[in-house]
Amino acid sequence: MDRPLRIGTRGSPLALAQATMVAEALRRAHGWPDEAVTLVPITTSGDIIQDRPLADIGGKALWTKELDRCLLDGRTDLSVHSMKDVETIRPAELTIAATLPRADVRDRLIGGESITGLPNGARVGTSSPRRAAQLRRIRPDLIIMSFRGNVATRLDRIARGEADATLLAAAGLDRLDLAVGTTISPEEMLPAPAQGAIGIEIRTGDRTLESLLAAIDHRPTHACVTAERDLLAALGGTCRSPIAGLAVWEDGSIWLRAEILSEDGREYEAAETRFAAGDKVAPAALAGTLLERASANLRALFAA
Repeated sequence: MDRPLRIGTRGSPLALAQATMVAEALRRAHGWPDEAVTLVPITTSGDIIQDRPLADIGGKALWTKELDRCLLDGRTDLSVHSMKDVETIRPAELTIAATLPRADVRDRLIGGESITGLPNGARVGTSSPRRAAQLRRIRPDLIIMSFRGNVATRLDRIARGEADATLLAAAGLDRLDLAVGTTISPEEMLPAPAQGAIGIEIRTGDRTLESLLAAIDHRPTHACVTAERDLLAALGGTCRSPIAGLAVWEDGSIWLRAEILSEDGREYEAAETRFAAGDKVAPAALAGTLLERASANLRALFAA
């Protein structure tokens, strides 16, 4: 290219760290100098509005719409996303062209050695319906508080005593070099679909960028994240629907586990399946199994 490649990113420390990972991967893959790639920080509505749950103010699109506008207007060449924060249905004009190798998919508990070891009636801050429902299922006595903000903000709120504990993605903490918290196994709390994955989005049909990004695309991660997002699409969940899902690459096949919960955690359905990478039917079939088993009240949380 006759100018630097412009990477659109949110301006939070974690988002900038992730965009820097993409820039460095491109420089390494193509032998580019530092100045061949530049970051374009963009403030999103989700960064500005911190006092209300995302579900009340527009959902996950608040993390992406400003990035999308810049990409579609040609002010940036690609966008870097935390894939778990990207809404399931994306504009046809945009394509997730690549993903970096997936990081730790698990959650970490901040403020305690274990979920079962938290004091009776402990206040746990989270803005995630999935985490809230799973916590209530494990510990109905816990008091769940709405908790938003970037990683540093949430850690500071715990330090100030606004809540007794919170849960954060291990991947984000690792990318910020924060060795804090107790790791929670997927067997205790299955993570959010696409957690730990960094996605790179371009304008659909941009063959030049498709070719450049192919050099850094991690196929197993891309396939697993696609399967998890296919599951989400088939469930028809919203940002209010407690959904967990994790796909694991197994030599060209995928092992997909998923669960849906009621908001209070009292109702719960889980299932799993194995299938060949690229199979679009299997994730949808798994979603159908979960919904068929669910009560009418649980199914009502999903639009499928």
